[in-house]
This record gives sequence, structure tokens and C-alpha cells, in this order.
Amino acid sequence: MSRLSSADPSRSTDVVHSILGNLRTLLNTREGDSLSVPDFGILDLSDLIHNFPDATQYVQRSIRDTIVKYEPRLKNVRVRVVESDDPLKLAFEITARFEDERRGTVRVRTEIGPSGQATIG
Repeated sequence: MSRLSSADPSRSTDVVHSILGNLRTLLNTREGDSLSVPDFGILDLSDLIHNFPDATQYVQRSIRDTIVKYEPRLKNVRVRVVESDDPLKLAFEITARFEDERRGTVRVRTEIGPSGQATIG
């Protein structure tokens, strides 16, 4: 589920595609993968395996904090846990406003599988 709405129908789809692409990169990068920016990305799920079921909250917070820090075109970022059809995946809904308030809101669903691969759709 990907829902984008806009108060400004002339909004460039290039901006939306750029933001979604950046979110894919952020959510598929693990902290420590980048030598030049060690905190870029989200927590590695394998580091949290012993913390379940509380691990979901750590991942939720990590997703939000990473988006707030590395996607400046979004503000008022909220991440909530949602049900997944697959019991082996963690699912989240990300809701945010575009920095330019005239552009509206973005809401996307992401699922993170056992391999750590995040899908946004």
C-alpha cells in the first residue's frame, strides 16, 4: 500500500519517486554499513533477535529516527506497527508530511522479512 496525497496537484512525481527511493535505501541499509556515516540506516534485526517481542519497538523507533535524520523533505514522521499477512515479517506504516506543506502527505507500508530486506509498497 502506498498512498500519496497532495493539496498541490502540480507536485512533481520526480520528488515523490526520489523520496520513496531514499526510503528504500534507508530501510535496506544497516547501521554500520557506511564507513563515512556509521549511523546511516536502521538497526540490524539479527542484533535484536534475543529482544523479541520488544524488538519491534526498537525497529519502529530506528525507522522513525533514521527517516527524521536522513530524509529532510519529510516532517512529522510517524511509524506504527501494523499486522502482516506473513508471520515472519514485521510490518509498519510510515506517515509523514512533505516539508513543503502545500504538497500534502505521504503514507507507505513497509515490511521487513527475516533476511532484513525491506519492501516499500
